[in-house]
Amino acid sequence: MKKALLDVLFASEKRKSVLLTLQNDSARAEAILKSLNTTRQALLPQIRILEDHHLISRHEDTYKLTTLGKLIVNKMAPLIDTLEVLEMDIDYWGTHNLDFIPASLLKKMNGLGKCDIINPAITDIHEFDNDFYERSKVSSSVFRVSTYFHPMYSTLYPILMEHNVEIYLIISQEVLDRLRDKPDPDFAKLLENDLFKLYVYPKKVNLLTFAYNDYYFFMHLFKDNGEIDQKYILCSKPSALEWGKELFEYYLKDSVPINEI
Repeated sequence: MKKALLDVLFASEKRKSVLLTLQNDSARAEAILKSLNTTRQALLPQIRILEDHHLISRHEDTYKLTTLGKLIVNKMAPLIDTLEVLEMDIDYWGTHNLDFIPASLLKKMNGLGKCDIINPAITDIHEFDNDFYERSKVSSSVFRVSTYFHPMYSTLYPILMEHNVEIYLIISQEVLDRLRDKPDPDFAKLLENDLFKLYVYPKKVNLLTFAYNDYYFFMHLFKDNGEIDQKYILCSKPSALEWGKELFEYYLKDSVPINEI
């Protein structure tokens, strides 16, 4: 009796690894053994199961995915990548509000890759992440969505612009109202520089802030109960930057440019 396909795919780490190894191209047995750091005796029984379920085929000593195998692995790989993102700290992801992420990007959470959950010291929770800020100085642009006004915007953004960095900042309506009720002359002066672009997003966003530059993607989330958490997420894979870009563009399309405060 054949195994259920879910058992074939996920009950054995070796079988799963073989399928992922063959995702992009065929491979000789020796290359598979080296990639999985295993022995032929340990691998051959798992290979036979994959062959019996028509997921891989063999010609002499070379293996490749069948058409059925390609169909399944192309669906399986993003799921595994997503699980790896969430498993880095499932308690964090499970207790924070993700409602601000559109459905199209939730489906592509695997793009974030392995990120770090940063837990700053109490004395540093109001500081910008130093790695993100330093890399921003040598980036071409910095993009941020924020639902709170950080006093360091007025001091750090001019430094970035001295390095010829373009800054695109989307703020919530509440932040704009606060800036108009309690003016910050240094922040208002940023609008005089062509490198600084300010927008307001008129709808509610269940998020503290997210940002990306040429090197990092950064997210600071609310807890499910609405509380502010000092922890934040820092990612660096190119696919994470692309994910952050898509998220920013999602909010930008409904935002309104602000030319004066």
